[in-house]
Parts: sequence; structure tokens; C-alpha cells
Amino acid sequence: MQVPTRRFGRTEIQIPIFSCGGMRYQQSWVRDETGKVEKDNQKNLEATLMRSLELGINHIETAHGYGTSEYQIGKLLPKLERDSYILQSKIQPHADVEDFQRDFEDSMSCLQVEHLDLMGVHGINNRERLDWTLRKGGCLERAKEWKKQGRVKHIGFSTHGSTDIIIEAIESGEFDYVNLHWYYFMQKNHPAIEAAKKHDMGVFIISPSDKGGKLYEPPPLLSELCQPFSPMMFNDLFCLQNPLVHTISLGAARPSDFDEHLKIIPHLEDRQTVNNIAQKISKKIDEKLGKKWSDNWDKELPETLQTPGQINTYDILRFYNLATALDMNAYGIMRYALLGQKDHWFPGEKANNIPEQELLTALQNHHNPEHVLEALKIAHDLFEPKN
Repeated sequence: MQVPTRRFGRTEIQIPIFSCGGMRYQQSWVRDETGKVEKDNQKNLEATLMRSLELGINHIETAHGYGTSEYQIGKLLPKLERDSYILQSKIQPHADVEDFQRDFEDSMSCLQVEHLDLMGVHGINNRERLDWTLRKGGCLERAKEWKKQGRVKHIGFSTHGSTDIIIEAIESGEFDYVNLHWYYFMQKNHPAIEAAKKHDMGVFIISPSDKGGKLYEPPPLLSELCQPFSPMMFNDLFCLQNPLVHTISLGAARPSDFDEHLKIIPHLEDRQTVNNIAQKISKKIDEKLGKKWSDNWDKELPETLQTPGQINTYDILRFYNLATALDMNAYGIMRYALLGQKDHWFPGEKANNIPEQELLTALQNHHNPEHVLEALKIAHDLFEPKN
């Protein structure tokens, strides 16, 4: 079974609807541990990539920040015909463009290739990193030099940032494609996808199965609601039935990880079943949370960094809703653990130290500020490990 392709925006690349993301099969998240790569791990990685290529999933996606991933992929790539795969790597922007250059050279050395088909500025997650990228003499200007040299074919960006930052980067008109988060359980970035369409940009969905809901290990309730599909199949179809989406990352850790995703190919046009499942899930959420809350919980929430205590109200409430209505507690625990680290990849604080009066004031335009406060406290008790 060959995986279908779609035109990846103005790059004109025919990209498979599934991309082989490289952040789950590597040996280590520590980049300088290349000497510790075990034979079995390397053998598994190469078997995963070869299965991907056999299926027509010839888009290999990695990043300088993915530990030993580039080094390990680079052990295989010289054995392949260069036109048999589409290679994307991503380099984080830096205040000093020479640091950006250094990381790029390191990536190219590890991958053992002369050019990247797709080079992404990795993690335009806030205004500072957007400025490092777009300012005169910044990272984008340097990336354009690589493009003139033939070392980069197309330039894009990846982001975990707020929708307004994503749209600002898109509206610059400087990028050929975008990697962003959007899936059934987190749809707020759809305006950014629409903006990308206006600029004829390729749209790549980041980690819909893992970060999109921990769908490799779904709770029984969600599995029941998604019948006749699995939750992972439903989410894949939800993403790919949007004509503005071109490819979704699978993040395979082993050759067999492609199998469940491949099951959706005969159902790509089955919108009725997908709509029926979405309605069942929505009905269950309304039953458990109340329709007024489920329709309005995310309206009039201040941005995380403008929230008293910098509490990430949006994501914490999202995790609360999914756990309360759909038993997606494990997903909430996994994602909640990332908060409180002063990290631009997942900004904001947990709900363990709420400045209550200040937060209520900040939520004065929300339809139910008191319930926001209550839900944040419940979420913290649900997701924070007990000593």
C-alpha cells in the first residue's frame, strides 16, 4: 500500500500525507552521546526508516535538537539515493547568528548530506525568537544565504507558540512552510492554518498522536467513542480531511508503528463517519461538563504570560476537560509535567500557587471565573504526582 501525496504548498514538493518524524526512535536526547548509540537501537532506527520508505513515506523529519537523531539518521542516508527521500531538519534561532551557523554546520555534518530539502527555523515560540529570526542580519537572512548556495531548498519554521505569534511569522511572507500543532483535541491554531493557505505555504502537523492526546495508549472510554476507528485513526482522519493540511508527523519508534496509521487510507474520504465520531465525543463532553462550559471555557482567557502568576490557564483547563469528560488523565499528567520550567516550548506555570483575587479580576470577562479557579485546582490535584 503506497501512501498518497499532496502538493506541499509553494515548495511544489509532492509530500506524503504521513511524515516520518525523528524524535522517538533515537538512542538519546543528549546530542553528544553519539558514542553511546547501541547496535540494536541503530538497527531499529534503520529498519523503521526503510519501512517508511517502502511505504512511500519518504519525508524524513528531524532536528538539531533531537539528541542523537541526526547522527543516527546520517549513518543510513549515504546508503540511499539522494532523490529517494525528502529530508527536513530544523535549527533553533539564536541571538548570535554565528551560533545558528554553527548548529547548521553540525547538522549537515551529522546527516552527511550536501543539502536539505526543507530547513526549518526550529521553535519560533515567542516574540524574542521571532525577532532573532526576522531582524536584519538575523537567522532568516543567513538561511537565505544557504539557499543561494544550494545547501537548502526551502525555508520554513516550526512553532509551539501562541496563535498570534504564528500568524505574525506567516504574514511576514518569508516562509515556504510551517510545522505547527492542530488536531481534534487542540484546534485553536486553525486561523494560522488559514493564514498559511493565503501564502500558499506547506502545512505540517506536529505529533498529532502523542502530543495530540497520547493516542498510542487511549483510555477505554475514548476508544469506545471512536468506533469503528481507533482514536489515533480518528484523529489522523480529522487532520487529513482538512484540505489545508498536507502532512502529519507519525513519530514512529519502530517499524510496526506505521500499521495503525495505514488503516486510514481507504477512509480518507469518509467524512460522515469522522463527523459522527466527533459528534459523539462532543456530546460526551457536553454531558460531563455542561454545554455552556464546553462552548465557552476558552473564551476571554488572558494569554499565559499576561495571566497573574503566569498560569497556563488554557492548557490546564484543556487537560481538565479531557480528563473529566473522556478519562484522558494520562495525557494530562504527561503534558502538565512540562509546566513550571520557564521553557518557551511549553510556557507558563502550574496551578499550585494561584493568586486567586488577581486571577478573578483578570477573568472578569470570562463567563464563569469561579469555575475556572475551581477547575485549575482540581486539575492540579489530578495531574501532579503525590509525594
